[in-house]
Amino acid sequence: MTGNEIRETFLSYFERNGHTRVRSSPLLPANDPTLLFTNAGMNQFKDVFLGLEKRDYLRACSSQKCLRAGGKHNDLDEVGKTARHHTFFEMLGNFSFGDYFKREAIEYAWEFVTEVLGLDPQYLRVSVFREDDEARALWKEVAGLSDSRIYGLDEKDNFWQMADTGPCGPCSEIFIDLAHVTKDWRFPEGATGEWTELDREEFSREAFIIGSDAGRFLEFWNLVFMQFDRSADGTLIPLPKPSVDTGAGLERIAAIKQGVTSNYLTDLIRPIIDFTAELAGRRYEHDSNEGFAMRVIADHARATAFSIADGILPANEGRNYVLRKIMRRAIYQGRHVLFAQADGHEGLFFNQVVNFVIDQMKDAYPELETQRDFIVRMVTLEEQRFATALSVGIQKLDAFYASSRFNDGAKTADKTLTSEDWRELAVLYDTFGTPRDLIRVSLAEHGFAIDEEQFNQSFDAALQALQQTGTTEKAEGKAKTNPVYAEVVSRNERSQFKGYETTRVDDARVVAVLKGGSEVPELSAGDEGEVILDHTPFYAESGGQVGDVGRLSNLPAAAGGTDFIASVVDAYSPAQGLIVHKIKGEKGTLKVGDTVSAEVDAEKRDATRRNHTATHLMHAALREVLGTHVKQAGSVVAPNYLRFDFSHYQPLTKSEIEEIENLVNYHILRNEPVETNEMAIEEAMRSGAMALFGEKYGEKVRVLSIKGAEDIFSRELCGGTHVRATGDIGLFKIVSDESIASGVRRIRALTGVDAFERFREAEAIVDRVTSGLRTSRTELPAQVERLQEELKKARREADDLRMKIATGAAASSANGDESRDVGGVRVIAQEASGLDAAGMRQLSDTLLARIKSGVVVLGRTGDGKVSLIVRTSSDVSNRVPAGQVIKELAPIVGGRGGGKPDMAEGGGNQPEKLAEALEASFKVVERLLG
Repeated sequence: MTGNEIRETFLSYFERNGHTRVRSSPLLPANDPTLLFTNAGMNQFKDVFLGLEKRDYLRACSSQKCLRAGGKHNDLDEVGKTARHHTFFEMLGNFSFGDYFKREAIEYAWEFVTEVLGLDPQYLRVSVFREDDEARALWKEVAGLSDSRIYGLDEKDNFWQMADTGPCGPCSEIFIDLAHVTKDWRFPEGATGEWTELDREEFSREAFIIGSDAGRFLEFWNLVFMQFDRSADGTLIPLPKPSVDTGAGLERIAAIKQGVTSNYLTDLIRPIIDFTAELAGRRYEHDSNEGFAMRVIADHARATAFSIADGILPANEGRNYVLRKIMRRAIYQGRHVLFAQADGHEGLFFNQVVNFVIDQMKDAYPELETQRDFIVRMVTLEEQRFATALSVGIQKLDAFYASSRFNDGAKTADKTLTSEDWRELAVLYDTFGTPRDLIRVSLAEHGFAIDEEQFNQSFDAALQALQQTGTTEKAEGKAKTNPVYAEVVSRNERSQFKGYETTRVDDARVVAVLKGGSEVPELSAGDEGEVILDHTPFYAESGGQVGDVGRLSNLPAAAGGTDFIASVVDAYSPAQGLIVHKIKGEKGTLKVGDTVSAEVDAEKRDATRRNHTATHLMHAALREVLGTHVKQAGSVVAPNYLRFDFSHYQPLTKSEIEEIENLVNYHILRNEPVETNEMAIEEAMRSGAMALFGEKYGEKVRVLSIKGAEDIFSRELCGGTHVRATGDIGLFKIVSDESIASGVRRIRALTGVDAFERFREAEAIVDRVTSGLRTSRTELPAQVERLQEELKKARREADDLRMKIATGAAASSANGDESRDVGGVRVIAQEASGLDAAGMRQLSDTLLARIKSGVVVLGRTGDGKVSLIVRTSSDVSNRVPAGQVIKELAPIVGGRGGGKPDMAEGGGNQPEKLAEALEASFKVVERLLG
């Protein structure tokens, strides 16, 4: 069976058995700060398992795209080394949400594995949690397994929990004996004949070399029985409706069915390896360095294609930084190993491999084809960017080794690295992207006797220390949902949103009151807390739209109320179906069960609606002007502005901004109706509605459509509040466009009154400038250009004059007035304040040319900072490296520096110590000479 056939066979089997087929969620997790990437099939059902969300079905099945390359689940460093470790893989899963439990889960698993896949039962074994006698008995009854083929393992291997507290339960796994199902299995040395029965210790030892090519038993199916709720003290409380979470690795099943010992040899990955080998003009050989490189490239190309398609782009923070590391690891393997000796191959290759992945996977995942051009373009840009970074990294490595400590003739065995040296090397890797393999090889080339284990230990320690100080952003969040919200949901105390129809309701019932994270019976004047109503007009922050503000009030005491008044300062939804009002009491007392009036600030709601609908129009306009690769990457819709992040690879031109503004304002002037329809998620996607990455949608969604002159101009899934017709927006104006990450740009824009105020402010500025320059509006641009030219000319004349003055002083220095002879080497050290950085470099060139042989040290102050430059002639630089001189001078002025043997620069923030640093340069040169 092919991988595609296995995937479809799995989903079809469970559909026939009453499961709803659910499409894979994106690799970008939806509303879950605890995850870098979607890494398991159950991620999209997490709130269902926690009781925070209810769906229209109790059984589901899926084939989930997964990526494990950061945080708790990080397989990045093992990729290519083992038969079964990947960054990207597919997880087949069937799920029960309080419906069937252990018996049915085991029956489905055994029937599918033995009858549908046709695996021979005599080569299958299972593990259970050592205390789960129920599962053991069911395996004996359902599958007819003997006790000798059921292994009771410890918590580490067969007990699952989502966190330290909450849902948890025992696992049961299915293993296959690879010795009997793969074509190229070889018994380990010393083992002869048939292995029939193994005791628990022997099985555990053989089975759990999971990533190794030598492990005889392969786990490929995992049943998680969520039957307990672990309390803070560790007590396991039975859940009223236990659930099932099944995970089965598609790549592992494909390897079994195709009779190979490695996932990389399956039809899911081997074609990518073969394509890479063809590009490099090489044959794939498993045990060679080139074979390892091909496996890394194949795996990372899959991770790259799917990540970019799902809105994750290479950058320097969080999950985006992890993707950049994945991509650069693959690119480095190609450049350094595969194409290092390839005749004439200097071009790009990874973009071609990723394009091939799209060809392979587009039928199962159409989003790859839709995003093909953008994916390939982003990979090309990153590949070009890394080539530049690699060049810079090599230069910085050269500067590192140029230090006199490493050029003092010490024997190889005597060369050691300090903690500061390791830190510098870690910075090269973490900040500049210099591959760690290149760093390790360069150490050996420069005579450092450091084995791989010692290198990994020292380098990882330095990198960890560097990251802990904040150099690298930690991306894995630790946010948790307050269990009190789950308790409210469990009582079916949900909030019905009435804000689409009105901004005020007068009969809302208080179903819960919270203070300090706990439920309380009442809130009084001056208290800050949270209130949950049975229905409300307040929109909870979601989809980029901020939460509504307004007020809650009760009837006066004379009318039987408590005369309560409170300001609502925010509204949010910590669990599906729950709208929480953050309030500050102003008067009276509010109790659970009270009836209140809930009124939204209508003026701010209207402004927010204008900005939200304008965001949809702008998104459509961006796609029409720039291309369909544009996808929303984040947004803020507030009353006074809108902010929109989107995927694009270059700044917008003036004409593009004007075209986008014209298109949006054209649809505003047409006053087109804004239509909203509720439909099933699958129907909405078929209609062409756009979904946003990182957003979580229920089974029923709202689809917002805006018609154009002939066809639909904009259609998106959106649960926010919007204007009735585009004319209500009034006016639209983009005020800024900036880059916030590689391949991601951010637009800020205004609408309505705020846009009008922006135009009025611009008019006032123009009037003020024309009045001050005594010119007309039509002549203003030419007048400004004339003033700019005059200013540039004056600055050039001032720079020339300063240079002449400095050069005159330099001439006297070069003639010996201020130069000194230090150990037979002429040294000039002087202040050059008044010059800019370029001028100081030019002056150092002039001085070095005049003395012909020696050392030049210049310093300047400005804006509370110090700049230093050191130049050495070619006959002196090997004895007095400029990089070492600057490293000793820069700390004197409170800073750091570095560079090459012939030129180095640095600086600090203590200008009062410049004279001290210049005077110290003579002693530094003297010490270096000997």
